[in-house]
Amino acid sequence: MKIKFCGAAQAVTGSQHLLEINGKKILLDCGMFQGKREESYQMNRHFLFEPSEVDAVVLSHAHIDHTGNLPTLKVKGFTGSIYCTSATRDLCSVMLQDSAYIQMKDVDFVNKKRAKKHELPFNPLYTIDDARSVMLNFKSATYKNKFFIDGFNEKVSVTFVDAGHILGSASVILEIEENGRKIKLGFTGDLGRKNLPILKDPDFIGNVDYLLTESTYGNRLHDNAELIESELENAIEDALKSNGKIIVPSFSLGRTQELVYELSNMMSKKDLPSFPVYVDSPLSVNITDIFKLHSECFDKETADLLAKGVNVFGLDNVKYIKDVEESKKLNNLNQACMIISASGMCEAGRILHHLANNIQDGRNTILIIGYMAQNTLGRRLIDIANIPGSKVKIYGDEYRVNAKIKVLNAFSAHADKNELMDYFSNFDKGSLKRIFLVHGEEDQQTPFKDNLINAGFKDVAIPARGDEIIL
Repeated sequence: MKIKFCGAAQAVTGSQHLLEINGKKILLDCGMFQGKREESYQMNRHFLFEPSEVDAVVLSHAHIDHTGNLPTLKVKGFTGSIYCTSATRDLCSVMLQDSAYIQMKDVDFVNKKRAKKHELPFNPLYTIDDARSVMLNFKSATYKNKFFIDGFNEKVSVTFVDAGHILGSASVILEIEENGRKIKLGFTGDLGRKNLPILKDPDFIGNVDYLLTESTYGNRLHDNAELIESELENAIEDALKSNGKIIVPSFSLGRTQELVYELSNMMSKKDLPSFPVYVDSPLSVNITDIFKLHSECFDKETADLLAKGVNVFGLDNVKYIKDVEESKKLNNLNQACMIISASGMCEAGRILHHLANNIQDGRNTILIIGYMAQNTLGRRLIDIANIPGSKVKIYGDEYRVNAKIKVLNAFSAHADKNELMDYFSNFDKGSLKRIFLVHGEEDQQTPFKDNLINAGFKDVAIPARGDEIIL
């Protein structure tokens, strides 16, 4: 059995891990790389394997950095099945089409500038039709129900357990029979946190022989998830005093629903004054509808509120916007309000237009509530948060950052270093032969590796992109 690490290796985007078992190949996740535009464009176009040789894909969850390159995989020859939870399948059905739409719009914008310079045009990675086509390959399964992968002669089974990260997210257990020996391999996917709004807490994956684990915050502590309300209340009250806009870059999946949930809860309790909130993302509207279909993923508090008829996804002051013209009208608002828009890392979508229109006004606040990968505009905003006179480029044009930038850490849907170590305390150190740290940057992975070794785990590796390891 061989593992090839093809993405999210010493990085946090483009999750792709290729397993070769009995001469057949299984891909764990097929994510899109995000970051430097030209570099990411090339990495997304060129896989480190032949797509037509992949027999099956197993997905941990629906975030685009874990699923966003599935249409490209099929365009390049993949014909197998894609396995995931039912919520992940439903989310991918809208998210992949949205990804294609955003690419087409961004490419049109960029190509107009390239044409003026007499440069060759770019093409999107895939079209909306490609995104629709790949959905025909999906097969869904429920949590904790073992199933066999087609074409592997019942030699490879898969079990999903709730990872508590986003709706439908799963850690993956693969039980493999190869050359007369049995191997149990685990893939955490992205691990969530306890006490986050809406979703159940993450389940322990159980003891395995080999483990691929995320390490996004392997050396960082979050604020306690129970402090979300107080952090949010303080940030909003400060922003409202200036009568400006609060611009929130937010992932359409998960973070937007969590934020609206908290705002609705706080306003209903009168902890916050009622003020206009605009969710300016067609994808967020569609995803919120999908949330309502999957109560099996909700924690008891959310389920009880829904049973009482409480609209946990928005009071009357929360307006969901799909229409482009309605989105443009937000530029002319001259009142305190919040605009929640995607993409979460400020790399594409309507958030770029809202930043361009509002970032130079000192009355406004840019509220960061999610992870920002290296080389993204979102990370740049965090890095210059306390540096007066800083500038950023948006669609190639330079803007002075006069708006206040505030970062809230309590919202993170990724386990921090203490939560990761608590999760690992459940493993039998004697039976866990090797741990592979993926989905993390070096400054997080190296200290996390040291902590695991100090805790008694025998073999911890940090593979690089392209590394191949035989088990």
